[in-house]
Amino acid sequence: MSKVPLERKGNIVMLPTPSCLTADRDAEALAALDRAGLPEPAPHAPMPGLARKGRGATLNPPVRFETRETEPFDDGWAAPGMPDPPPPLETTLIRDSSRSAIAWNESPDIGFDRAVNPYRGCEHGCIYCYARPSHAYLGYSPGLDFETKILFKPEIASLLEREIGRPGYVVRPIALGSNTDPYQPVERRLALTRAVLETLERAGHPLTIVTKSAGVLRDLDILTRLAGRNLARVHVSITTLDPDLARRMEPRASSPARRLEAIGALAGAGVPVGVMAAPMIPGLNDAELERILAAAAQARARYAAFVLLRLPHELKALFEGWLAEHRPDRARHVLSLVRQTREGRLNDPSFHGRMRGSGPYAGLIAARFARAAQKYGLADRPLPLDTSQFVAPGRAAEPRQLALL
Repeated sequence: MSKVPLERKGNIVMLPTPSCLTADRDAEALAALDRAGLPEPAPHAPMPGLARKGRGATLNPPVRFETRETEPFDDGWAAPGMPDPPPPLETTLIRDSSRSAIAWNESPDIGFDRAVNPYRGCEHGCIYCYARPSHAYLGYSPGLDFETKILFKPEIASLLEREIGRPGYVVRPIALGSNTDPYQPVERRLALTRAVLETLERAGHPLTIVTKSAGVLRDLDILTRLAGRNLARVHVSITTLDPDLARRMEPRASSPARRLEAIGALAGAGVPVGVMAAPMIPGLNDAELERILAAAAQARARYAAFVLLRLPHELKALFEGWLAEHRPDRARHVLSLVRQTREGRLNDPSFHGRMRGSGPYAGLIAARFARAAQKYGLADRPLPLDTSQFVAPGRAAEPRQLALL
């Protein structure tokens, strides 16, 4: 895809915003905004601190890199006792002009060194998402902006093909879904994740996927072929089996039942599939850990993993606001238990500790997970994917001996 024009479709605005384009495209973007009768985007405009239907965050905290802040206030015009309901928030799609597709990391507690994220921001709106603070680097709030202002990379497949085709590229599995979900709702329209899969399939490049969307089944044809060559593995994230809790915590993600169905469909097609019980939130959903693993095993998952809740940067205030809105009766208890797993804090950024926490309560969750995984036959270490089939784009397959010259 070379260009996605500005358009309005349902509750989505396609916006080639100047702030995300190269300089020579700014005039084109401004002209498109003018033709559509839309104002220039104001990325820092705050949202009232109220819950919105279909959205996870109840706040829109300021960007932590800004020196000025604004906040909403009651002007007294609402009828007494009859506050106006907050208007629904549209999703705005913003063209991302990034010139690279692969994000690299050297973190010792992450099992991959490279990832591809077709989107920045995620419409699923999961209140606990550790990726929320990354939106601040783009000038947007990690709160409601994170789930309503979605940046998309229309050229990601061609950028990826160019990068894996460079001389000296060393193949290892690429992770999809490391920051935001590759199958969030907008993927149904833009199909950027599918374009990435097609590129990797042509090159014989291994990949892993983490998602909480049954939308992954749209690409079952490609995933089945890749799995037949030991080039693909999928983990489906299930945080709770309670549909009401899921609707409040993950408002636009697939229901727990649909995610279990997706595990079954992937397994039935021969795609290695696991379950991510993540995040486990002390005092809120951790009591479901064994039931989640049991349900996933019944759906024929092969692997399992879990991650303890972590609350970096703005996520602390966002999660506290969500608890106050949706679970006020247990907010203090949940936060107290979280602190017990983080040495008295709400977040521990240290490697290894940030995923599993510390202290007796965190140790108990880890022990419960290990016992349940063993009981239900869920491995914690999947077999490695094959890297020997890779052929760099634009380069014909050649004998191994010649490739070394």
